Amino acid sequence: MSDARGSEEITALAKGGRTNILGFILRLAARLPFLFIAGRLYGPEVVGRFAIAVVVVELAALLATLGLKRGLAQALASTERPHVHVVWDGMAVAFTVSIVASAVLFAFPQIMFPNSPVMGMERLLALIVFAVAWSDISLAALAYRGNVKAAVTARAVVEPWTISIAAFGFFYVSSRDGLIYAYVLSMLAALTASLVPFIRSYGVPTGWSPRITPLLQLATRNVPLAGADAIEWGTRNIDRFILGLLFPPAVVGIYYMAQQVSSIPQKLKTSFDPVLGPSIARNLAAGNRAAIGAQIKQVAFWIITLQMALLLMLGIPAEGVMGIVGPQFVAGSAALCFLLAAEVLASPGAIAEAGLVYVARMRNLIISLLLLAFQAALSFALVLLMRNLGWGVNYQAAGPAVALAFTVLLASTIKCSLLSRLLGARTFGLRPAFFAAAGTAALVGSAFTALPRNLEWLELSVGIPAIFAAFFLIIGKWALSDEDRKLFKRLPKEGQPA
Repeated sequence: MSDARGSEEITALAKGGRTNILGFILRLAARLPFLFIAGRLYGPEVVGRFAIAVVVVELAALLATLGLKRGLAQALASTERPHVHVVWDGMAVAFTVSIVASAVLFAFPQIMFPNSPVMGMERLLALIVFAVAWSDISLAALAYRGNVKAAVTARAVVEPWTISIAAFGFFYVSSRDGLIYAYVLSMLAALTASLVPFIRSYGVPTGWSPRITPLLQLATRNVPLAGADAIEWGTRNIDRFILGLLFPPAVVGIYYMAQQVSSIPQKLKTSFDPVLGPSIARNLAAGNRAAIGAQIKQVAFWIITLQMALLLMLGIPAEGVMGIVGPQFVAGSAALCFLLAAEVLASPGAIAEAGLVYVARMRNLIISLLLLAFQAALSFALVLLMRNLGWGVNYQAAGPAVALAFTVLLASTIKCSLLSRLLGARTFGLRPAFFAAAGTAALVGSAFTALPRNLEWLELSVGIPAIFAAFFLIIGKWALSDEDRKLFKRLPKEGQPA
């Protein structure tokens, strides 16, 4: 690939990334009201039951996509069949598997509520699996055609604002089940916001009927991708499930709130997925592995820089951040710090995996599976060790977060090394100014946390913006190359070049 072509690819990644980062900001603006409403109105115990149920439903939906969130781009790039037929094949497969998954959860609802009794209509939550799966596949199909705006609308506007508003309204209908009702409504709203542009772009298939053999072949080819998706998702959610097995719902609820705040940086990585995946698929088809390495290295630096800024901004004043959700959630401050650190440590491996799922599917799957087992074992071991030592519940509950941080650090080391060897190019690298910016911002933040108690309000209102300014002042002046600056350019108007 020529230098000009490589620059065009980076520009396209930056443009798509900017669009999705805008979506990230919109998602954040809508998600914060939900956390405030859930924490202040419903309390830790109800939030904890909701958190465990949702983690099971979303796992079922992820498995139902059979890896098409990532694999659809490659399937479309390598087929001679009409694209509308291929995507509807995928929708048919996802719907079939979703029905099976829903039936299992409906028959055994205790899977969704392992630490509390099943009450009322809670088992009906299982029926929403198909909506999550269909939304994911339709957005992946749109991303292949360069439409990332649909994902921003569905995931960053419709879904979070629906759940925030509905959670408030349903509280006065049922203070026990209101969060679950709100979640179901938000998933249906997101599905609608995904299907409308999907049908406009691809249309309704003419002369199409599901083909059993191609569908089975598609599912078989995507087993490594489905496994990689499920394991990556499991790495970020198994800690919540383990807590549900070892602690009452209130403890899970506090941890869930810390997890939701810490997952804000994770959304930055997923902001680039709809753009990076198709680009890797195209370069792989063209045999240009060096270009893949350059793109992964570039995106990895962008993401880890933004994630480090969020770690400093949310981690240094962690008690104040958790206190906004509710006084009883301050106990999750230690977990929040470890979870935020885990997001930074995970980013190199997560971006490397975007390439590994195409160039070394099975090896990536095996590595991820072993690491997930290691994380689960370490989580149990840390909790039980602290319990035997007589440490408090809040320290015990932070054990899975510590295990996550250590596991993702190990994963990043292994996966970056493997991908670099396969591509014959470096896929990750930091610059001295990055560490200087982090150190300076940490000093600024520490000064605000040392203020007298009567001035604690300054910690969040002034301290967080000051940390942001100190970090990016140094990054902007000494760490950014010309390629990096493409990410921060003004978004072009419609019809103008990026």
